[in-house]
Amino acid sequence: MGAEGLSSRAIIGEFYNRLAQALGAEWIAALSMLFQSNQGSEEYKWLGMSPVMREWAGGRQAKGFRENGIVVTNLDFEATMEVLIKELRRDKTGQILVRIREMADRTNAHWAKLLSTLIANAESTVCYDGQFFFDTDHSEGDSGVQSNDITSNVVTTTAPTSAEFETAVLKAVEQILKFKDDVGEPMNEGASLFRVMVPVSFMASAAAALKNPVIVDSNGSRTNTITNIGGFSFELDVNSRLPWTTKFALFRADGNTKPFIRQEEEAVRLDAIAEGSELEFNEKKHHYGVSASRNVALGYWQHGVLTTFN
Repeated sequence: MGAEGLSSRAIIGEFYNRLAQALGAEWIAALSMLFQSNQGSEEYKWLGMSPVMREWAGGRQAKGFRENGIVVTNLDFEATMEVLIKELRRDKTGQILVRIREMADRTNAHWAKLLSTLIANAESTVCYDGQFFFDTDHSEGDSGVQSNDITSNVVTTTAPTSAEFETAVLKAVEQILKFKDDVGEPMNEGASLFRVMVPVSFMASAAAALKNPVIVDSNGSRTNTITNIGGFSFELDVNSRLPWTTKFALFRADGNTKPFIRQEEEAVRLDAIAEGSELEFNEKKHHYGVSASRNVALGYWQHGVLTTFN
């Protein structure tokens, strides 16, 4: 169907229809918490573990929020498409509807863009505890010094084999399972679902490491530990937005809290300057503009590990 004779109302309807059909990358909801905002910024002080059960001695000991926290400021975003009246009149092939659907897809990808930039810069971005999100010296209360920025040895840092990737993934899981909270209690002892996020160049080796029942290395063929280990599940996220060439990240995906925060003050909306407008009268064109007020931030560093091949 072409766009000839379509009203702005019909075009807006097509945008929202496409927006609802394509919800964006699956990992977005799995790795981030969405909070609604009703002001310019929000402060989060909940980033601490809940109290652990203790022997009742000397009365109750209430545990409140920590003093450290983060402030997330909402930012305004927009994208505007211009359509000439003659384009609407002549469009018999539906190219304008294709462009509207593409704009909806790009709008859905916006969270992935924001979060991917956050992840890519997490080695140099401070999180709630005052350390970089991926860092070697996190410490809170009785946790001791902990690292979620580790290394794994390979022959070629930009081209790990499936066997090398298998070893690196298991090492990252071990690291997450060892993390302790501010009272020295294990934070991730119930973790069982993990997402492995890789740049495109690691797709083949990562997929083989996570899915193939047999691993082939220099010693021959053997059973893949990851596919046979009990009680754990792994999902692969190939993120084309990551600039990494020697790194990948592993995240816990089944916690009540997540590694990242999404904050939204105003949801996506599409406005039009179209039929009967001065723009149409003076310039013979319509504008369709997407807008949203939102931002992203770093959450639980304890639910993520960055591995660098060396």
